[in-house]
Order: sequence, then structure tokens, then C-alpha cells
Amino acid sequence: MKARRDVYQAIADPTRRAIINLISAEPHNVNAIAEKFDVSRQAISLHVKILIDCGLITITQRGRDRFCEAQLDQLSEVSAWVDQYRKHWESKLDTLESYLEKLKKQRYGKQKK
Repeated sequence: MKARRDVYQAIADPTRRAIINLISAEPHNVNAIAEKFDVSRQAISLHVKILIDCGLITITQRGRDRFCEAQLDQLSEVSAWVDQYRKHWESKLDTLESYLEKLKKQRYGKQKK
């Protein structure tokens, strides 16, 4: 059995991010997805396969059409990973803001004298 790709691999490509965005609003079949992009249907099929392997898309059969539906629960892993860095940078920016405020007060105090 082939190892499942991880979600980071899926979101690393801008076309795959755009596909996720497109089908998160409503399911689309592969032809409808391919019409939205300036690449071949074969390339879109490959992107869809990667998204399926990552667990971000499922395929549902409706009559003769196969629809891609978003399964975005996997993105919570990415959100948690990004959140730790967001907190880190917010802390750094808060420190910078305090430092700049201190400099501003020092400068303002010198101008008053």
C-alpha cells in the first residue's frame, strides 16, 4: 500500500490551493474544474489525485459524473502549525511596538525641554 501524502504537499501548489478554494464553495466535476484553469484536463486530474491522496477531496458519483467535494478537516493540522508561528510573531511585534513607544516618549520628552 502506498503511503498517503500529507496535507502540506497539497497546499504547497497554488493550483491545488485554488482547486480547494473552488470546490469548498460547492462540489464540481473535474471538467468544470479544468475549465477554470489554463492547464490541461490531465494536469487538473493529477492535482485532484494528489488532493484525494492527501484527504482533502472525496469523489462522489452522481449519474455519469464524478464530483469533487472538499473535506477540509485535514487543514486543521496546518492551522495549528501556522498558529504557533503567528503567536510567536505577534509576541515579537508587541515587543517592537513597546520599544517604539518608549523611543517616541523619549524623543517627545527631549523636545519639550
